[in-house]
Amino acid sequence: MPLEEYVDLARQVDKTLVLRSLGLATVFLLALQLRKALISRQKLKSIPTVGSSGIIGSWIDAFKFIFHAKEIVEEGQRMYGSIFKVPLLDRWTVVVSGAERINDIRKSSLEELSTIATDEDVDYTWGRYNRVDPYHLDVARGTMTRNIATCFADIQDEIKVAFRDNIPMTKDWVEIPAYKTILQIVCRASNRMFVGLPLCRNPEYIKLNINYTIELVTFVCIINLLPTVLKMRVILTQYSKAEKFLGETIRERMHQQDVYGKDWPGKPNDLVSWLLDITYGDDKKRSVKDHCTRVLHLNMAAIHTTTMTLTTAVYALATHPEYAETLRDEVESIINEEGFTKAAMGKMNQLDSFLKEALRLYGNIAVFGMQRTTRKDFVFSDGTVVPAGVEIVVASLSTHTDEKNYEDPLEFKPWRFSEKSKQEGEGGEQEGEDIRHHMTTPSLDFVFFGIGRPACPGRFFAVNELKALMSHVLLNFDVKLDKFPTPVWFAENQLPNQSSKVLFRKRARVRSPGINNRLEVWAIAARGRSESYSPSESAARKVPNIEEHVSALAGRVDHHVHCIEKTFQGGPPSRQADLPVVTYSR
Repeated sequence: MPLEEYVDLARQVDKTLVLRSLGLATVFLLALQLRKALISRQKLKSIPTVGSSGIIGSWIDAFKFIFHAKEIVEEGQRMYGSIFKVPLLDRWTVVVSGAERINDIRKSSLEELSTIATDEDVDYTWGRYNRVDPYHLDVARGTMTRNIATCFADIQDEIKVAFRDNIPMTKDWVEIPAYKTILQIVCRASNRMFVGLPLCRNPEYIKLNINYTIELVTFVCIINLLPTVLKMRVILTQYSKAEKFLGETIRERMHQQDVYGKDWPGKPNDLVSWLLDITYGDDKKRSVKDHCTRVLHLNMAAIHTTTMTLTTAVYALATHPEYAETLRDEVESIINEEGFTKAAMGKMNQLDSFLKEALRLYGNIAVFGMQRTTRKDFVFSDGTVVPAGVEIVVASLSTHTDEKNYEDPLEFKPWRFSEKSKQEGEGGEQEGEDIRHHMTTPSLDFVFFGIGRPACPGRFFAVNELKALMSHVLLNFDVKLDKFPTPVWFAENQLPNQSSKVLFRKRARVRSPGINNRLEVWAIAARGRSESYSPSESAARKVPNIEEHVSALAGRVDHHVHCIEKTFQGGPPSRQADLPVVTYSR
């Protein structure tokens, strides 16, 4: 037989073996998944199912869930109440709701219910060491939170520069792609505290952090579909790229620690330093690669959630411009007293309420949250048992729109939480009084940041950053949008519409800090040449040394007095809407 025929025969045999091997592997995988599904179904037999409990039917329903998750969860609550299960492509998930069951989860220990961060599946993407020793979460919960006030001036500086670089300050309306623009601004503001200048403004570094989440989520979805025997560690390309940007800095700071000790001269006060501080003296943890990975993890948590929340808040402000003046009055008066500081952010109760209400109604991010995995059989207070190895989630969307929790739950009421605070006699953070209705306080009816010990460790940074970002928008821009953009759903995830554009323009009216209505401005203008101006008690309270402010303004408003006096010869107008607006520079 000629050599060529031997080669052709060998190729045909090789091709046949490959096809048979692939076929056997496919059958093996399907058999494993079938076995997994049968075992899981048997364990959860006592918990009612939305849709089919059969093998084929549940897989069909799992595909339906990708496109109709919200409707399926709502159907489950109508049919079965506070506990039921839904099929996903790779597992069954038990969905719970109601204050009693949420409180049971809150009281559970990590030995009973593990969080996503402690689930063994994260070993395939984050790495086992990040799970068993999540010291970066301790940094977020402790050192980072304690340093918000110290770093606030830098964060505010970056916010101003980032807005200037991304949104033009023009008198004409300009269409801005809201989500993409806010993503850039949030990434820079967060990384000013994480890695400092100049890296926080590096376009390639910004791109790295934005793409990391996309790559990570993609691989997690793929890995979750595989049987355990076929799962393997994925080394994401972003890890090596992060070392390119951060490696030299981390090595240099390690050297400074080796030479001068933990508190070396000129040490930057940022996330990189705090991670190095917590690992100081432990050679096993002093890995450049590991530190880079943890910076990426914290960036993922900080950037995308804050971006989605701020985008939602801007959409709410742009579609409800009638609330802008109230928010501006609060922001201006507090900043006049406190400066642009963390203390000022803590006193902005109406802004806090506006943001929390926007999150409650528009920005749940997922149809369910607070994912936990049972490490052993978990018993709810009513006796319901969820077997070990099963995922439990809270129906957060329905929790936030439940009539038992909120009056008129589908109506946007921006002062819903600040009014509750007033009714119950609450004060600001700085006074050490009750802050039960603030965004940072987890509760059984607001689970956006989770609840209990696993509640989001970076929520204090996130909320202060959100308030600073929103304050900048209020003080510098008018925003406009015809209607609230319809959110995008994919499986259980709700995302703000990323294609919508918001109209921005330079704020049309710039008023003196602490002067809170047009009548006050009219009075200043009309009496601008008089040395006997007597401020109201409220104005004097809000603006220390208001007489000096009036005196300084007198020269600027003098040329307005003639037209004001001519227009209102009979005295001040009876309606605030009739008042003229005096515009001047700060």
